[in-house]
Amino acid sequence: MMRVLHVVGARPNFMKVSPIMREMAKYPQKFNQILVHTGQHYDDEMSQVFFDELDLPRPDVYLGVGSGSHAEQTAKVMLAFEPVLLEQKPDIVLVVGDVNSTLACALVCSKLGVKVAHVEAGLRSFDRTMPEEINRVLTDQIADLLFTTERSANENLLREGVAQDKIYFVGNVMIDSLLRNKERALALDILNRYDLKPRAFALLTLHRPSNVDVPDVLAGIIDALEEIQSRLPIIFPAHPRTMRRIQEFGLEGKIARMSNLRVIKPLGYLEFLNLMANARLVLTDSGGIQEETTILGIPCLTLRDNTERPVTILQGTNTLVGTDPGRIVAEAFNVLSGRAKVGRMPELWDGHASERIVGILKELA
Repeated sequence: MMRVLHVVGARPNFMKVSPIMREMAKYPQKFNQILVHTGQHYDDEMSQVFFDELDLPRPDVYLGVGSGSHAEQTAKVMLAFEPVLLEQKPDIVLVVGDVNSTLACALVCSKLGVKVAHVEAGLRSFDRTMPEEINRVLTDQIADLLFTTERSANENLLREGVAQDKIYFVGNVMIDSLLRNKERALALDILNRYDLKPRAFALLTLHRPSNVDVPDVLAGIIDALEEIQSRLPIIFPAHPRTMRRIQEFGLEGKIARMSNLRVIKPLGYLEFLNLMANARLVLTDSGGIQEETTILGIPCLTLRDNTERPVTILQGTNTLVGTDPGRIVAEAFNVLSGRAKVGRMPELWDGHASERIVGILKELA
């Protein structure tokens, strides 16, 4: 029997680990699973919503590291995770994505000689100013098994010297969660709650430090939103940190004066999925949303100059628009004029990635 320790730290991790744990649970004679939540995203209420909606079991271990600088948070996770690793003695630790917890736990494993499997390996923005890029590159260098979501990720890993026999192209576990939960999400009555009509609103997410921590950049994005909301209502589930920056930079009044921009509290997974599936347009600086909109066939404008998920541009519905207000508005109006990109489903984004991952691990057990 293989003793597998799963690590989650932030909400995007939950959608990736959930289908893998569910698939492993079909083989109790093969796998003994332990779930560790580092508490990197420390808002208990929102975390619990995601656990409930995704049928994730209660974590066996909660580290409760909370917030801090990147260095502080990474160090806290390492200090808290090491005794857990020594006590649990797993055969392999499964880390997902690119958050600080992913790198921190992989580093501890490498020091103690415990095998690491990295789900969503090989993605590259080639922008070393992004903390997530550093987390991705370093985790991949010390991982023993690397599960990739798109062909470009395999190419990146091989170019960086990762051995071919460590790399497995399996598809996208985030899409496993989306396809499994889509009907449940669409059954919710969230559109009526916010007085929205299908395909008659835009959905916005904004949280990346390069966008919200720089006053001129944030002000420019808000200028673009002002123009877009004059043509199409925008609903904005706002990250608390983003709202703090809006207040600090004196932009709160401008937001308040936009009659068609509606700021709401962050949503659970199913509610957000419902809004995304019903939107005319999504504006985001998130990585995962670029993938989800591609599968849902919803036009996505990514408020960044680069993406680590190029398949969403080459095959999907995603367009990189950067942060120039004129470009954002022009691309949004293109969509409203019926000139949106029409994408297709990328290879192996079929809802069965977790089965492929577990099948590979079964062979090793």
